[in-house]
Parts: sequence; C-alpha cells; structure tokens
Amino acid sequence: MADPKAILAIDQGTTSTRCIVFDVGSRPLATERRELPQQYPRPGWVEQDAEAIWRDTMATARSALAGAGQAVRAIGIANQRETVVVWDRRTGAPVHPAIVWQDRRTAEACACLRADGAEPMVRERTGLLLDPYFSATKLGWILDHVEGARRQAEQGELLFGTIDSFLLWRLTGGQVHATDATNAARTLLFDIHRCCWDEDLLRLFRIPAAMLPELRDNATIFGETAPGLFDGVLPIAGMAGDQQAALVGQGCLAPGMVKATYGTGCFALMNTGEQALASRNRLLTTVGYRLGGRTTYALEGAIFTAGAAIKWLRDGLGLITHASQTDDLATRVPDHHGVYMVPGFVGLGAPHWDPEARGLICGLTLDATAAHIARAALEAVAYQTYDLAEAMSADGGRAPTVIRVDGGMAANDWFCQFLADMLATEVERPAFLETTALGAAVLAGLGSGLHSTVGAAAGTVDPPRRFEPRMEGVRRETLLGGWRDAVRRTLTPLQ
Repeated sequence: MADPKAILAIDQGTTSTRCIVFDVGSRPLATERRELPQQYPRPGWVEQDAEAIWRDTMATARSALAGAGQAVRAIGIANQRETVVVWDRRTGAPVHPAIVWQDRRTAEACACLRADGAEPMVRERTGLLLDPYFSATKLGWILDHVEGARRQAEQGELLFGTIDSFLLWRLTGGQVHATDATNAARTLLFDIHRCCWDEDLLRLFRIPAAMLPELRDNATIFGETAPGLFDGVLPIAGMAGDQQAALVGQGCLAPGMVKATYGTGCFALMNTGEQALASRNRLLTTVGYRLGGRTTYALEGAIFTAGAAIKWLRDGLGLITHASQTDDLATRVPDHHGVYMVPGFVGLGAPHWDPEARGLICGLTLDATAAHIARAALEAVAYQTYDLAEAMSADGGRAPTVIRVDGGMAANDWFCQFLADMLATEVERPAFLETTALGAAVLAGLGSGLHSTVGAAAGTVDPPRRFEPRMEGVRRETLLGGWRDAVRRTLTPLQ
C-alpha cells in the first residue's frame, strides 16, 4: 500500500465540533460538523457535557474519514482553550461538566488573589492576567465543590486537562495523558519562559501536580489511537490550542504577522518570534507554537464575544434565523443611526479585563430597527479589534501592513470591509476559512514526517480576498469616539 498522505484534523470548538480530512496539498477532501450546545446553570456560568464532546468528535471523525476516499497518515487536534475537564484516572469518566473558558464563576477568587498581591508573579511567569477566563481557578473550583474531588486528586486518582488532553486520553484508550505548550500556556500554571509547570503557581492555586498532563511540543507523536476506534491505528501527531493552530494555518510564521479569528469570540495574535514581549496594555504574552524544542511567542488580545453576539441575535432575540442574514441587514440601512452595542455578555476581555461588565445597547430611538441592532453587533467586533491593534502597537509590536482574518464572521464581506476601515489596514481573507483545522493538519503533517518544515504546508493554495480601507479619517474617528463612550458606560466602577 502506498504511504498515506492525508491528514485528519479534529477542530473541537466552543460551539461545534468539526473534522476535516486534508490531502498532502492542504486541500480539504471531506468535512463533517456537529453543533455543540452549552448550558448556563447560573448567570455567568457556562458548561458543556464532556461526554457529548467525545461522542461528537468520534462521529464527525468517522464520517469525515468515510467521505475522504484516501487513507490517513495521522491525526491533528485543535481545541477550544482554557476549558477545564477533570476525569477519573481509572474509569475516564468526568467528575463534573466541563467548565468553559467563557465561565465567570471564579471572578471573586481572582479578585482575592489580586488583592493578596499574587498578580505580578502570575503575570511575569505565565504572561497572563488573574482572570476567570483561564483554567487554574476553574480547576480549583471543581476540586473544592465536587464532593471528595480534592482528596481524590491529592491521591492521584483524578486527572486534569483542557479539551486536547481529554480527547487524547480517550483516543489512546487512556494510555497517554499529555498536552502541548500552547494549551499549557493558558492554564495559569505554566512558566512560558522555562516551558514547564511551575511549583509556585501550583501552590498558589492549590493544584496537585499529579493531575497535570505531560508537556510536549506541538508537532510530535503524542500517541496512537486505541484499536477499534477506526479501521486502523492512527498516530496523533500534532496538537495546538485553536488560536495558535489558526496562527499556523494562516502562515503567520514571521515576527510581526497578525491573524484574527472570528468565532464565538475573537482572538488576535501577533507573532513576536523568540521574544516573549511583555505587555504594558493588558494584552497577553503567550506561546505561539513550540517546534523542535524552540518556542515562538505571540502577543494576544482576546475578545470574549464576537460570533456569540450574532448567535444571541438569532437565539435570544429572534431577529435573524441565520447568521448570514446580518450582512443583508447591515447593508439595508445607510449608517449605524447612532446605535452601539458593547457585547459584554460574559464580561470584557482585552484591554479592559472587566469580568463584571455586562452587555449594553445604547443610542436607541423609536425609529431604530432590527437592522441597526444587527449592524451594531458587527461593528462592535471591528471596534474591539481596533482596541486590540492599538494596544499591540503601544506594546512595541510591529505595525502590521495586513491582518489575516478567518472564522465564521470573516465570511461576511460587509464586516471585512468595515474592519479594514476601522483598522486603516488591509484585511486579507483566505479562500479557505477553516484555518484552525488547517493548522492542526499542518502540525500533524510535520509531526508525522509528511512535511519537513511547518512553512511547507502552511497557508492556502488559492489566493486570498483583500479588503482595502476606504473610509475617510474624520468619519472613522467619529465612529470610534462613539464606541469609546459606549464602553465607558459599560465598565463597572473603579475599572
């Protein structure tokens, strides 16, 4: 039999699980997707069923493999970051629903740690802020609120992982408990400079070291699938958090290159090379990827609500029946009509980091329509991206000449043009938008020996669509001024 050259990419995201089989030229052969529901047991709490994630992963993977028509060489995994799963080492059963990265239940715990003066050490070692967004306080909450969990964890009976680790454990039949550097870097437990779990941070968050997965580079053989899961045994040869996978999939492999992914949230990453650039503007310093023992860093801005605001227009308000309708609604009205939305549904991320902020729509008049609200939701994501770009520039990052975008919202032409206008920078959209899955495939191709370098397979074959800024500067500044005023109304006191 010829040497297989296709790669199966598992892209386990916040609102869906998608599996894509790519050929050796990084072209998609088959795609399967299932929507993933979320539970909101209390205001600010967000949970998911880890067993449903596993079932969806297997169902979409098997369907994609059946539809590809080619033998597969290896598996790559990209995943929603920071989401916490704790499971029994013996049975593999989760002890609590997965606590999703959007969850804010540990805001008070983070505030107490800040008041105790812990943030400088956390910031210096992890590149992150003390915020419930990250994994450590979520993990601590499970240990403290599930009966017997802390005792079991201290006795080595429970394992912790982000979604990548949980899927790897299940795929290997419980033989491998590992994670990669990019996911580890989002836990508040990992020293990004020494690239190891940090004992002081483990003590600070009261996390037993025995729970933690082994650390690996992004492109390596993590393990092999257990017999019976697929037709044959497949190596898992690449893993990365979804945003870092998109960084690779977009081919942002040189310092100064920027990508922005518009999914449930928006995450803009700037490649800073081997320099872990410390932010003075509350951005995050994180691992971009780690290959061959060498770490490439990134500066990251996180917007918690992007596509989730469009989902709210559909499911919460019933203003639309499909996300694509926002393009039509936005173009139906001549301007924004003074309406602004600040989508602080689960707090505000960078550069504000206000977990207590809540959503706001302001500027409404009796002649405001559903189209104005839909347009405001799209505009809000562009305004937030502008805030991130400004913070990156102020932190000493190279001013990008182009920003590469992907994710569901990037399919909206109106949004991409408005984004280019707000950033006063060219926006480049790849012909194939699923760059997170592509990045996972690229890493698995590298880890399995299909490709010799990460650059050999990164990027897309077809040329991208480019959006050039065309809005006058005065108009742009007027719109941004209204946005800043709306944000001030949203922030909680003393922010």
